Amino acid sequence: MHKTVAEARELARQLVATVLPDGVEVALCPPFTALVAVGETLRGSTIALGAQNMHEAPQGAFTGEISPVMLRELGVTYVILGHSERRQYFAETDATVARKVKSALEYGIVPIVAVGETADEHAAGTTLDKVVRQTRAALDGLTPGQVEGCVMAYEPIWAIGTGNVDTPEGANSVMGAIRGSVDGLEFARILYGGSMKSDNCSSMFEQPNIDGGLIGGASLALASFFPIIEAAAVRAASV
Repeated sequence: MHKTVAEARELARQLVATVLPDGVEVALCPPFTALVAVGETLRGSTIALGAQNMHEAPQGAFTGEISPVMLRELGVTYVILGHSERRQYFAETDATVARKVKSALEYGIVPIVAVGETADEHAAGTTLDKVVRQTRAALDGLTPGQVEGCVMAYEPIWAIGTGNVDTPEGANSVMGAIRGSVDGLEFARILYGGSMKSDNCSSMFEQPNIDGGLIGGASLALASFFPIIEAAAVRAASV
């Protein structure tokens, strides 16, 4: 929940005016209020438009919610689903996320499915059990081809917004478990989403299971976001 319409439009304008490196796909996921303005600013560029959440139904008596049909009309091609804050503060369950994933695919929107463990779960050594369970639940009933069309995001909850970050090797191990948990994920993109910044992204991108980043605070300014894009381009060129 950052940036007014004017602020979001300005950040998008700056990014469009910047020469992006080859081999990297960039998507901006502003608040619902700024989707139209950011979409208009991105039009004609290579930068994709994403949303931070959606309801699974195409329409109905769901006051305050946004449907996949509404998002598609605005040119949205990605949507973040199952973010830890949605699960923690808005009581979203694995079943809720699974319904949203199916709906996003049905309406031609690529779901970015977030999974991750709490600090207590991390300390207890149950990280792999948690993320594999969440992954399998979110993708339950999908064909391998549909799974391949999804994007997974590993976001250790204990790292989000804290400045803490998993070790590259630790994150890679968890993301390898995610990749091996469902048929089709071996060909899908998996992002790291726990306090990735310009000073740690290069070491993360060196890991074989880390295909990109789900960037939070560092995406709010071009000066902190662009170096991550550049580091991702170095990774892409080496693959």
